[in-house]
Formats: sequence, structure tokens, C-alpha cells
Amino acid sequence: MFKLIAFAVLSICLIFISWRSLRALRSHGFYRFFAWEFILALFLLNVDAWFRNPFSLHQLVSWFLLFVSIIPLVFGVRSLASQGRAGKHRQDEPGLLAFEKTTNLVDTGIYHYIRHPLYSSLLLLAWGIFFKIPSCSGLLLALIATLFLFATAKADEAECIRFFGPEYEKYMKRTKRFVPFLF
Repeated sequence: MFKLIAFAVLSICLIFISWRSLRALRSHGFYRFFAWEFILALFLLNVDAWFRNPFSLHQLVSWFLLFVSIIPLVFGVRSLASQGRAGKHRQDEPGLLAFEKTTNLVDTGIYHYIRHPLYSSLLLLAWGIFFKIPSCSGLLLALIATLFLFATAKADEAECIRFFGPEYEKYMKRTKRFVPFLF
């Protein structure tokens, strides 16, 4: 019962954060909301096993992924804050959170290697949570979260092409989506 209440309360918070995105059905924020929801469900499914069997292989993999998920988050936010120059030119884009309203194409730092470090962070987080206690239901939730993060990235790229034009298309050709040098 507690988990159901926690899911409802946290979902309301996510709806509040994503409200404008949810009304723009093809925006990246629309898909991101559902990725967050599935990651939240995965967390609530596995939270009871968070510290169980701490030196088992699946727990070690989990902790590794969870700690590594911090790296693209920190470097991604840092790059956006220092180089993105959020501006009012993008006020008419409902799917964007305040820090996403960049008017400069950020292609240095971690963005020199991958286009979506924040989504990479969420992917690592989701799979780190999954490995806390692997199960069929957890696998399904992690896979669905992954699909929504992929859809989020594709929608985000379409939005960036509309705003930045050919410059973003060139950027896409020289970077990977989530994992440097691989994917």
C-alpha cells in the first residue's frame, strides 16, 4: 500500500513538472515523462532489495551503473549551464524545461562525445535499479523506460534540428547518441 501511495504522490510531482510537455504530444518532454514514470515504478519494485546481498554480482553491477550514472548527469548539466545560454527565444516551445531553453548549440565537454548525456544518465540509472534484484517484471519496466528514453532522444533531436538547423545535423554526424564512440 505504501508503494502505491508513493507512486501516486511522486507521479503527481512528475505531472506538475511535465505539465506543459504532456500537452505537446510529440515533444521530447512527453516521452521523458513516461520514462521517468517507468524508472519510478522500477525503483519502487526493487527498493526493498536495495542493500540485500551487497556483494552479489548483480548488486555490484547495480552499484557500478548507479555511480556511473552520476558522471553524464554532472558533466551534462555543467555544460548546459555554462555554455547553453538559456534564453527567451525558445519560450514558445512547451516541452522544454527552463534549463533546456538553450540558444547556443552545446558541443563541447561531454557534448563533444554524446548528444544526450542526461538521457544516458537516466539509462544507467534505470539499469542500475534493475540490477538491484533482476526479475522479469523489472526487465520489462527497464526495457520500456529504455524505449521511452530512445523516443525522448529522437524527439529532442527533431526539435534541435528545427531550432539549430544544419549545424545540429552536422553535430549529429560527429557524435553518438548515448555512449561515446559506440551508440
